[in-house]
Amino acid sequence: MHKNIAFSIILSLALFCLLILPSTAKDGVVTTELWCVAKNNAEDAPLLTALNWACGPGGADCSPIQQGGPCYDPADTQNTASYAFNDYFLKHGMTDDSCNFDNTAALTSLNPSHDKCKFPSSLSASNASISSPSTAYGNGMGPSENLNGSNKISEQWIWPLVTSFLVIAYNTWAMG
Repeated sequence: MHKNIAFSIILSLALFCLLILPSTAKDGVVTTELWCVAKNNAEDAPLLTALNWACGPGGADCSPIQQGGPCYDPADTQNTASYAFNDYFLKHGMTDDSCNFDNTAALTSLNPSHDKCKFPSSLSASNASISSPSTAYGNGMGPSENLNGSNKISEQWIWPLVTSFLVIAYNTWAMG
């Protein structure tokens, strides 16, 4: 019985180390790729309003979703809005707040790129110069405050914790 528990603990920790820890990197900054996309359940009308704001006052580069661009698809409002939302998100701090668009958008780790339409990710912008907007937006489409750097985590406690669990699990298994 103890061997089963120890084995479960070791297996869980191994999976944790393989799946979770690779998403953290230098200086404790999360390096999982993220994209800002339109929510699946968002209605077309609010999406179009948010899309128009992102491509207009929001300053997103919407040339790829214009006619002749690699992401042009007038029949798919969700993909079109997703491209604009993602561009805005990458240019404005990459925070939860810069991916809201009146609650029509959300962050995902699933790459929304399709066919010739390639969405840049948070990693491709991590070495770029990222600016936060200084203007307050009254329509709820843009960020309400600068949360730049809020995705930093401390990883210094992870390795001693993992090592301790592995030692305890091994001793329990060996003595069992």
